[in-house]
Amino acid sequence: MTRSIGLVQATAINMIDMIGIGPFVAMPLIMQLMGAGDFIYAWVLGALIAGIDGMVWAELGAALPEAGGSYQFLKAAFSGHSRWGKLMPFLFVWQTLFQAPLVVASGAIGFAQYLGYLIPLGYFQQKGVAAVVVVLVTLLLYRRTAVLGRIAVLLWAGVILTILGIISGGIWFAHTHPVVAAPPLFSTPVFTGIFVAALGHATVRSMYCYLGYYNVCQLGSEIRNPGRNIPRSIFWSVAGVAVLYCGMNLSIARVVPFPVARNSSFIVSTFVEMAFGRHAAGVATVLVLWIAFASLFSVMLGYTRIPFAAARDGNFFPAFARLHPTKGFPQVSLLALGGTALVFSLLFRLTDVIVGILAMRILVQFIGQAVGLMLLRRKRKGMHFPFRMWLYPLPVLGSIAAWLYVYFFTGWEFAFSGLAMTAAGTVIFLVLYKRNGKGLFSSGATSGPIDPPYIAGAKPPQ
Repeated sequence: MTRSIGLVQATAINMIDMIGIGPFVAMPLIMQLMGAGDFIYAWVLGALIAGIDGMVWAELGAALPEAGGSYQFLKAAFSGHSRWGKLMPFLFVWQTLFQAPLVVASGAIGFAQYLGYLIPLGYFQQKGVAAVVVVLVTLLLYRRTAVLGRIAVLLWAGVILTILGIISGGIWFAHTHPVVAAPPLFSTPVFTGIFVAALGHATVRSMYCYLGYYNVCQLGSEIRNPGRNIPRSIFWSVAGVAVLYCGMNLSIARVVPFPVARNSSFIVSTFVEMAFGRHAAGVATVLVLWIAFASLFSVMLGYTRIPFAAARDGNFFPAFARLHPTKGFPQVSLLALGGTALVFSLLFRLTDVIVGILAMRILVQFIGQAVGLMLLRRKRKGMHFPFRMWLYPLPVLGSIAAWLYVYFFTGWEFAFSGLAMTAAGTVIFLVLYKRNGKGLFSSGATSGPIDPPYIAGAKPPQ
């Protein structure tokens, strides 16, 4: 795998992962939870959590720029014990098999929902559209990494232009319709129990929309000058998307009456129709579909590298370590995740998928690697960190606390499902470890070194 993705391409890959169908389907859900004027709290809090957690990803990604992202971070951080050092990275790959296809399925289902504005679709028709979208994304990714970087920039340009168009439309409408009053913002006392609970549930939805600021870490072995470009792409992505999200929410709130907005299935289409008419709304809907498709492209691109990295170490099925013989991408991983996403897009509802994605990931991935960073800092005194976060360890502790807050408000059903998935993965790991030893999936063969060759202090590859 070659380092062919630069800073602009890396930032584009992050941002089109973040700005998928999420904000367009989650916005009404957040409004239902928070009420008029207060919904903006959830978007601001989501940006703060993403920014704080982004410091963890930036430090780890710059120091360990390899395919697989969190898999590599957890493997390096918990490598002190031959058995338990392999458990955390195994659990991450295990939950990736489920949550990654869920992420792809959520985008495909949202795509079909918005298409319903242009073409009335029944339930089974929507499911058919979602399935076709998954297949098309999989086929698009079946090519060289260098080509994928250029495709990402093209898709990113469409995403940015669409969001800026929505914001500009709201500004224009406010200028031409000065009598329309927007709901007052930040008007509710924030320290009441009801507000904290409502904000928690709303932040689960807003964090779903911010997920993806770390996508370049999954592609670490394909990023040029990773010590500089990975942290920069993460922070640029979080800051840029936060501004776009807040601007878009304020523009829509200025045009669409709150009772209409909170119950809309395609709020952007409703917004453009009220501001510019039905024909313009059709164009806007097409652009939203472009964004949804672009996001699926980026999501699938990043996640396919995770089973590949684990299989290459002997910690997952060996078939997943295969690269395409001429195009150099992990083809088995791509086909496996794409096939699972196809099934999930046919089985699940959008609201359940959104919450389930976070419930599965928080404990092992987000909290696990935050703890792992502190372990690395303590036990790897000579390890080279090209980027070191400011005010350490406060951002790490803040990230852990924030994710626990979000996890609590996923609801007991989804929180329990996340624990059950982790427990099932632990049982499978112990069975495999007892049967095959350190190789897990290689009949007792010893996997490669737990630590990448540069972890002891050498600078990461440029």
